[in-house]
Amino acid sequence: QVQLVESGGGLVQPGGSLRLSCAASASISTFNAMAWYRQAPGKEREYVATITTTGTTMYADSVKGRFTISRDNAKNTMYLQMNSLKPDDTAVYYCRAAIPPIVYWGQGTQVTVSS
Repeated sequence: QVQLVESGGGLVQPGGSLRLSCAASASISTFNAMAWYRQAPGKEREYVATITTTGTTMYADSVKGRFTISRDNAKNTMYLQMNSLKPDDTAVYYCRAAIPPIVYWGQGTQVTVSS
């Protein structure tokens, strides 16, 4: 089984920055794509950003211009750089990887944006 482990979450003030990491137990080049999702308390899990094996990136409108998704194939790690954080960004952030039709999820890392 593929394991995905998120890290880098924490408490940050509005306007601050965090960088999340997703470390995979397999070569990330084997995945069709990797993505970040998030889930706030009482809310459904929502899409945040995607990066394909060729480096194409996509973002939800809510984070476009503030978040940047990237990967480091040598480290089997995907990143999410989050800038200009808002309280509405508070959520558990999850890493997702897929080799269709199989989807893998990490356990999540908590991001709290509060003054």
